Amino acid sequence: MWAWVGLGLGMLLAGCAAVAEPASGRGLEQTLRVAVPGTGAEITVRLCLPAGAEVPRLVLINHGSTPNADLRQRQQPLACDHPAAAWFLARGYAVAAPLRRGYGAAGGAWAGDFGPCTAPNYRHAGRETARDIRAAINHLVTLPSVQADGVIVLGHSGGGWGALALAAEPPVALGAIINIAGGRGGRAGGRPNVNCQPTALVASAGEFGATARVPSLWLYTANDSFFDVPLAQRMLEAYRGAGGQAEFHALPAFGSDGHQQFFAVEGPAAWGPVVAQFLAPYPSRR
Repeated sequence: MWAWVGLGLGMLLAGCAAVAEPASGRGLEQTLRVAVPGTGAEITVRLCLPAGAEVPRLVLINHGSTPNADLRQRQQPLACDHPAAAWFLARGYAVAAPLRRGYGAAGGAWAGDFGPCTAPNYRHAGRETARDIRAAINHLVTLPSVQADGVIVLGHSGGGWGALALAAEPPVALGAIINIAGGRGGRAGGRPNVNCQPTALVASAGEFGATARVPSLWLYTANDSFFDVPLAQRMLEAYRGAGGQAEFHALPAFGSDGHQQFFAVEGPAAWGPVVAQFLAPYPSRR
């Protein structure tokens, strides 16, 4: 079994852009179709803008991964009123939520497969995830509604792994990354704290760290059944040892499985203070 979080939130909208009514702390909302260079595919990206006239810094929130085709097809972009998005909007950041290749009704072929559990290619899976994230960034920073640089990329689970891969080959606009419970191959065979090939995962983290120079924040919880703190620390040591910059926090146990913390309704109360401190050098407005 692979790490995944089903957002199940918001409405997947067709067309180039759709506008919603402003809500508390929010301005306008758009849903865009963005081409992924070199693939012939497009992905859906929801953009949520905060209230106010100043142009905001962009935070890109990236979902996890699942091998289940039915779940991938039913996944929808993160809603602007979801607590995770609302936390950033209330602080003046714009929030974008890409739905990567293979996800959603119009997602097409899945690009994030790492292959068999006996011989996973975690590096390839991370780079394909990063390809979609990069496409979203490069399109969004051309819009007049967000700042053109200093983008914060946040990824959860498989999205966090993609954020680490992105840091290894960063777009010009990237400012920093936030890795929330990132990794691949978790809960192999449905068993808690069993990874397909943990040594390969650690080695790939080191490969990403070798060329990653943007600041990063890593958050893992004590009772994460996909990527426990000892495994996360092994990835961290490999990433840092190769030259990557990373600030690590092991958060207390959360609910029945800490892997679900970020998107939980109560999640922002747990991760918010640490994220706010990390973002202090990256204010939402100039």
